[in-house]
Amino acid sequence: MDIATLIGLLLGFSGLIGGFLLEGGNLGMLLVGTAAMIVFGGTFGAVILSFTLEEIKTVPYFLKVVFSDKKVDYLTVLESIVETADKARREGLLSLESKLNEIDNPFLARGLQLVIDGTDPELTRSMLEMEIEAQEKKEKVGVEIFMAAGGFAPTMGIIGTVMGLVHVLSNVSDPDKLAGAIAVAFLATLYGVASANVLWIPFANKIKGRTEKKVLLMELILEGILSIQAGENPRVIREKLMTFLPPEIRELSQEQQQVQVRM
Repeated sequence: MDIATLIGLLLGFSGLIGGFLLEGGNLGMLLVGTAAMIVFGGTFGAVILSFTLEEIKTVPYFLKVVFSDKKVDYLTVLESIVETADKARREGLLSLESKLNEIDNPFLARGLQLVIDGTDPELTRSMLEMEIEAQEKKEKVGVEIFMAAGGFAPTMGIIGTVMGLVHVLSNVSDPDKLAGAIAVAFLATLYGVASANVLWIPFANKIKGRTEKKVLLMELILEGILSIQAGENPRVIREKLMTFLPPEIRELSQEQQQVQVRM
């Protein structure tokens, strides 16, 4: 479970509800089933209308992406590529066949298999780039779904408020209840805006950020595979792949290398 996601949700909802309570509000005043039905039902309906059934079926997968704590281990993959390059340089490309079973990353394994099979370097690059593009398109669907929900929710909130006001203004025979009924009507807007900015848009941003990390790792692997195929020096490959790493990961790697040199 991703702690950052849980903390963000907790702080977001705690801030909204806590501020309301500190102003003297009552929690029960925020719980209106009809407003929730209009906003969430309308939002989900609009999203389903906007995408194909196959795309909607991916929502559980993307929710898992949002809440999971699976980190991208750049350094482990980089070291694996450097070790593989060293083995290929000493024993030849065909010797890598015995190493394939030890590789956990499927993209790296497929790339090395192309190298072992003697695939033309340009064709290797083309095939792997197509796979990276396919991965980006797959993850982009999740971003688009939640961004769409973030766009529809406030609008559904306004619709719910207007519907509530229509109902209120058509029953003005009891002025004492008018203010309370208007307040209930505006809860639909609150639900729409709050859900968009605390749930749907942050979910989309989370998926987008994790997709960028996955793609960066795949690009690092692509460059490493092509370097192995070209027979480059493992030390040169290491330095080349280090440029793909985020600054904080690069600094950590350099610190680890300094420690190893001292030992």
